[in-house]
Amino acid sequence: MLRVVIAEDNYLVREGVRRLLEDSGEVDVVASVGNGTELRDAVRRMSPDAVLTDIRMPPGHHMEGIEAAHDIRASSPQTGVVVLSQHADESYAMALFADGSAGLGYLLKDRIGDLEDLVHALREVRAGGSVIDPQIVDTLVRRRSAAASSPLSALSPRELEVLREMARGRTNAGIEQALFLSSSTVEKHVNAIFTKLRLPETGVHRRVAAVLAFLQGGGEQDAPPQ
Repeated sequence: MLRVVIAEDNYLVREGVRRLLEDSGEVDVVASVGNGTELRDAVRRMSPDAVLTDIRMPPGHHMEGIEAAHDIRASSPQTGVVVLSQHADESYAMALFADGSAGLGYLLKDRIGDLEDLVHALREVRAGGSVIDPQIVDTLVRRRSAAASSPLSALSPRELEVLREMARGRTNAGIEQALFLSSSTVEKHVNAIFTKLRLPETGVHRRVAAVLAFLQGGGEQDAPPQ
């Protein structure tokens, strides 16, 4: 069982997510709280495997979830954190991953309805991996590939699809299933991506960090929304 703490200021949403996760039979919600202070305290007391937190919580309703995620990863590196947001603006994701992406995930709240994706994300961050919502990846890719000088412009449509699946935290085997490709074809595309982006191929859990590092350094970044 995956031991999880939930942080969400809306009681009905919080309870709905708790019941959804517990009904999966794979998750034990050890605490559910309504703000960043309570979240940090629950993590200290319960030492959960993972945290699922809203991005905006009292008192400021700004980026309390991201701030709490950074604090938790610094003080409890064994605990992964998935941040949920209603906002598809990639600058929130960049704020979350500013100091590294290991053990962190960023999903849109629409993913709550997809229990398999949600539990996958929690397991991935617990293992030290990273997960980014595909919609955010699409926005980043479109923005970067629009620049003629960006190496992303050299990727083929299929390579862009593989890149998106990599950013979701999928292994090569997972990409094969998602895109109905053979093992050798996926390996060829992954190698081509790292070659074209001038990134060294590393372990599965570091591939998203490498992609993010490239995307973040590929051009001017917007400041997180106020």
